[in-house]
Amino acid sequence: MPYLIRNAAGIFAPQHPDANALRIDGNRIVALGRDLMPGDGDTVIDARGCVVYPGLVNTHHHLAQSILKGVPEGLNQGLGDWLASVPYRFWPQIRPELMYHAARLGLYELLRSGATTCADHHYLYHRDTPDELEDSVWQAADELGIRLVLCRGSAVEKGSHKGLARHNIEPETTEQVLARMERSRARYHQAAPDAMRRLVAAPTSLVHSSPPDFLKEIAAYARGHGLRLHSHLLEVGFDNVQAREKYGLAAIDYAERCGFLGPDVWFAHLVQSDAHAIERLAATGTGIAHCPTSNCRLGSGVAPVIEMARQGVPVSIGVDGSASAESGSMLQELNLTWLIHRAVHGPDATTLDRVLDWGSRGGARLLGLEATGELAVGMAADLALYDIDQPRFAGVHTPLFAPLMCGEPVQVKHSFVDGKPVVEDGSVLGLDERALVENVRDGLRDLLTRVA
Repeated sequence: MPYLIRNAAGIFAPQHPDANALRIDGNRIVALGRDLMPGDGDTVIDARGCVVYPGLVNTHHHLAQSILKGVPEGLNQGLGDWLASVPYRFWPQIRPELMYHAARLGLYELLRSGATTCADHHYLYHRDTPDELEDSVWQAADELGIRLVLCRGSAVEKGSHKGLARHNIEPETTEQVLARMERSRARYHQAAPDAMRRLVAAPTSLVHSSPPDFLKEIAAYARGHGLRLHSHLLEVGFDNVQAREKYGLAAIDYAERCGFLGPDVWFAHLVQSDAHAIERLAATGTGIAHCPTSNCRLGSGVAPVIEMARQGVPVSIGVDGSASAESGSMLQELNLTWLIHRAVHGPDATTLDRVLDWGSRGGARLLGLEATGELAVGMAADLALYDIDQPRFAGVHTPLFAPLMCGEPVQVKHSFVDGKPVVEDGSVLGLDERALVENVRDGLRDLLTRVA
């Protein structure tokens, strides 16, 4: 049905800076302007006291980690030891039912913070992983109505990956990876620029558990089927150390040799990128999912996204897993992105509108969802209405940017994905919060009985 959103305190639509109303018909924004009047059949949403943002696009997540927040053993560890103490300790014991509840929890957290698209780097695959484990993630996204880009992780050797080695996890074979990925592609992948479901080929670690022949085969499969490529890279300096020891190359050059640079590729983190790495990223159009909260939490550092952006590297923002970014909030990532680079580079390093663009349009472009990510006539209707009629926002002089500046807690009053409501009057549709809490806690009790 058509919707008219009117009387907004502000709309982030740079081409229409004075707009206070927009109309949705089908899955598209069909009008954007000031004081639009209701038409026949319009459902009117009074946005008085709200600002309207394009739906935020999270380009790197680990939904399975939504049930691994604050694990005591990993609270003060860096990445290598934390991987062994937290995610790789638990994930081989995560069954499809618990994965389903974990995905619903993570997607709930994203929706309530204003996100409408999630790229989940799902890496819970080993030799004996059942198909239902992945299926449960797709199901959770379908039920909540959020766009899902499933970045299909993989590892075919334990190599120098501390998590795999310490917990004696048996990796998949190359044949298993390709066969299972083909099943997912045939069943779920959509190629349209406003797709609700996308599959991405995403080896979990390029350097530590993916030999060159495997990466080349994965890259060829992906490009042969129009899939994008994703992975972790240069989160810590150990990537470069191992790449030089194993392959005689810097990590970025190893990625390039294996076909993992290009405009259809983006990496999470890239914290330890040097001038050479940034030059190769920029020259090839390879992007970054900047995950500042997780990088701070694990003591990895601050990714040089200001220099990357200056040289033309595509920038987007990711939440990362809630085991190292416990808020699970996309808005927090934008807030910290705005702040942390000012602390490092000075007050003109980041602007509010630029950060919001990275968190919406920038992410949509990296994911190949070109019909999403911005509020403009003809674009898919993915948007969030933040309620700023609250005491903590009352003194803000620039109301359009109040949610981004003030950060959490925020209240998303309404949210739409593909023209359909997914949050209504502050409640995430299709989800009983109390039941979600009980299901997660019951699942955790069972999980802890099976994990040493």
